[in-house]
Amino acid sequence: MVPFFMHFGHAPDPLLLLLVMAMGLDAALGEMNGLFRLIPHPVVVIGRIIAVLERRLNQPERPESSRRLRGILVALGLTLAALGIGYGVAFLARALPHFWLAEVFLAATLLAQRSLFQHVRDVADALRNNGLEAGRYAVSRIVGRDPQSLDEHGVIRAAIESLAENFADGVVAPVFWYVVLGLPGLLAYKTVNTLDSMIGHRNDRYRAFGMASARLDDLLNLIPARLAGLMLVLAAPFVPRGRPFAAIRTMLSDSRHHRSPNSGWPEAAAAGALDLALGGPRKYPGLVVDEKWIGAGRARATPADLRRALHLYVVACILDLGAVALVMLWSVA
Repeated sequence: MVPFFMHFGHAPDPLLLLLVMAMGLDAALGEMNGLFRLIPHPVVVIGRIIAVLERRLNQPERPESSRRLRGILVALGLTLAALGIGYGVAFLARALPHFWLAEVFLAATLLAQRSLFQHVRDVADALRNNGLEAGRYAVSRIVGRDPQSLDEHGVIRAAIESLAENFADGVVAPVFWYVVLGLPGLLAYKTVNTLDSMIGHRNDRYRAFGMASARLDDLLNLIPARLAGLMLVLAAPFVPRGRPFAAIRTMLSDSRHHRSPNSGWPEAAAAGALDLALGGPRKYPGLVVDEKWIGAGRARATPADLRRALHLYVVACILDLGAVALVMLWSVA
């Protein structure tokens, strides 16, 4: 066998080795803020395109049926464009020497392992060092609810809920779609996920225009969300006072308590693993959502619980990487 460094210019075989490299790069460097102050982040570019299309096509004076149709065309058009760009980059990565490094870099920028950990750890650090108001500000960067309505327990629960939910759609789902379709699948998924986060809301402005984006995002997260819940269950034994049996029991019984058909799976698994009650009534700007509780544990979450949640998340990310490695080994066996 020819050593890897002897054909460094060509894309490694098997393909999933590129994904393993991308996951490692993301874990090591995270958001790479210094670089993306000089050039726009790929997700920022996607977001700008969505914003322009939304302003031009989602005009309130249009009939609802017209706005719904335009939203369908935007969702399908941008997803197909993302697939095309992904296939183009993947082709060049295999045709041009060293261009495979561009694929590794692009894939790494579309993962959120390290950045999610850092954002949630910022909440823990803010609460510990500067008190409740600082914690509210830190958690407002990762959740959409009104932070002023949260006490310390609420801030911690919100951070844990965001950690579990974003583990599914920021880590597991991008990896899953790369495994299934390569870079085109990853880029298409991130496009749909960005569409959903920007226009997939159930309010007067976006209900019709963003319907297709929200439904497509639900579809693409159907399997990854359940895989994320399973990984959190498997990670529970490696966490101090982790409860794996409660995690799987809560995931199976309480995942439907969430308004999303997918987000309840990782949140319920985390709630059971940490012996917490998550979810419950939530206050958003101008809106109060009376949701059911997820989990039968304590609602009065503590800073120690947030540290345990981060521990759970790190182990789950390692399991995610291990799953990719197993698929890669199976594919070459």
